[in-house]
Amino acid sequence: MGIIGDFKKFALRGNLIDMAVGFTVGAAFTSVAKSLVSDIIMPPLGFLMGKSDFSDLFIILNSTEPDKTYTTLAQAQEAGLTTINYGLFINNIIAFLLVAFAMFMIIRVINQLDKRLEDTFGGDKPQPGDPENKKCPYCLSTIPYRATRCAHCTAELPAAEKQPGTAS
Repeated sequence: MGIIGDFKKFALRGNLIDMAVGFTVGAAFTSVAKSLVSDIIMPPLGFLMGKSDFSDLFIILNSTEPDKTYTTLAQAQEAGLTTINYGLFINNIIAFLLVAFAMFMIIRVINQLDKRLEDTFGGDKPQPGDPENKKCPYCLSTIPYRATRCAHCTAELPAAEKQPGTAS
């Protein structure tokens, strides 16, 4: 197989496509979370702290005119000053915490729904007498016995054989 064939096999592998979808959804989610932080959460927090916006909190490192004050970060940067933008850092920390908390809540809800569905419809639970693990015949990684695809090399595997003397 040539380089094009190898690339096609790599690009169309399930894990890569799933990862691309995850990044795309993550980027969209991040823009919503940043908007939530900068447009909804930060204005009231800034108001309570006496500042209208954390993004204008900064420290000037190389002031050529010590008596001159700059009220916004844009003014200080326009004047060519070097600044430590700790207000933007605070905004980004809050955005990160919100995104992490939202993802935690989404995953928690999905796990609860998955557990309810499994309890209701009976998941692919191990049968009595089934071993816990098996080796992938392609990459020799240890995987769950009832797995139909290897988590390591993504190879499709034959269905788990029934053990003699077990119920179906």
